[in-house]
Amino acid sequence: MHKPLSTLAFLLLLISTSTHADQITDLLNGKSPPKKPVENEKIIEVETTVEDDKNIQKRLKKIFTELEDFHNIKIKVSNGIVTLQGEVSSSSTKNKALQLTQQVEGVIEVEDELKITQDVEVRLKNTWKKFLSNAYEVIGNLPLFLLALVAFIVFWMIGRWLSGRHKFFQRIVSNAFIAELLGQVTHLLFILLGLLIALSILDLTAILGTLLGAAGIVGLAVGFAVRDTVENYLASILLSLRNPFEINDFVNIDGKEGNVLRLTTRATILISPDGNHIRIPNFIVFKAVIINFSRNAERRFQFDIEINGKQDLLQTQALALQTLSTVSGVLSQPESLITIEEIRDSIIKLRIYGWIDQTKSSLPKVRSEAIRQIKQAFEIANIVMPESFFQVKLLKNVENKFTLENKNEKMKLQHEAQPTNLSTQKVTDTSSDDTIEKQVEEEHAQTDTENLLNKKSSLE
Repeated sequence: MHKPLSTLAFLLLLISTSTHADQITDLLNGKSPPKKPVENEKIIEVETTVEDDKNIQKRLKKIFTELEDFHNIKIKVSNGIVTLQGEVSSSSTKNKALQLTQQVEGVIEVEDELKITQDVEVRLKNTWKKFLSNAYEVIGNLPLFLLALVAFIVFWMIGRWLSGRHKFFQRIVSNAFIAELLGQVTHLLFILLGLLIALSILDLTAILGTLLGAAGIVGLAVGFAVRDTVENYLASILLSLRNPFEINDFVNIDGKEGNVLRLTTRATILISPDGNHIRIPNFIVFKAVIINFSRNAERRFQFDIEINGKQDLLQTQALALQTLSTVSGVLSQPESLITIEEIRDSIIKLRIYGWIDQTKSSLPKVRSEAIRQIKQAFEIANIVMPESFFQVKLLKNVENKFTLENKNEKMKLQHEAQPTNLSTQKVTDTSSDDTIEKQVEEEHAQTDTENLLNKKSSLE
């Protein structure tokens, strides 16, 4: 049922096309489609006379007589077929003779028996004539060449002058890198405009399309060859516009953590917490998930602590919160938090959260001090933290001897290991650590390298 409908729809579509309507009608009537006439096809007459051949030969001789390079060509005509014989000076002369012969009325076919001369003297003479002709043409067009050159140089200098107006472009865009890029694009546009005007003066504008086509092909090939470099450059432009981080921001990019040193046209440079340089290609930075820890001054830390399952959880959590509030560097707002994370094998795991101000305190130091003080508070309150132990049973005599000997040894070791004149000030210090920040500032002061990050740009 669907087949007749689809056939009918197909026929209606064809009939609706005016260019094919007549052909479809002929096909339905059983007629074969007419043959398309061949372009420039000549119809051969049934009869040709000797007089016609003579007229063709006479006409060709008159034409060839007017052309200096055609004097040595012999012409034979029989039944409208022209045979050209003799020697010519070049292949271009030969092709031109064949073309002129074919254009004469009554010529059915042209037989080519022309030969290009191998005479050295004739070749040299023709070459010299061509050279002189081209030289005279160049000399005649020299004023135009000079005018075109001057026009190109003027536009090139104007573009260079405009590209150097950095303050003007920075009024358009605040980002210094984008402003410089706009200046370079402006210079390139003026160079292209000067080239177009120069070619127009020389009446060679048709060459411009060829040059642009060739430049496009070369640019495509070079683009594939340096694809990573181009991708990094484009990513650097987009990153400088987005500005997801600033100099000295502590970030995590694709799993790599460190302070931002600089953003170049090829890569983003970080300094890790242990002082090493990390170079990440910009195309990876642009696609990666970026965690900027410095964008918000407040940052949360956490750690886990385990207690015995028999302890009072409510009292334990309250004690931990109270202790955490006394730790130097821990903020009262946002509030700290303690949650019960897991219960297993009579062990309860608590997770403790606290907030710090990164501009005033060091997260590792505050976290360390919080762990120390909470552990100390738990020991004072007799809150037992689980530990692995083994039960060892000894005979009574052996046990007494072992206990006596080792008790004296233990007291001796404790007395020897007891430190003297200890200073706990550095241990309990929770102030911010700016070692890496100072290293970043020193490197910026010592080196004068490109940096696409700009504080005036909008932050993402």
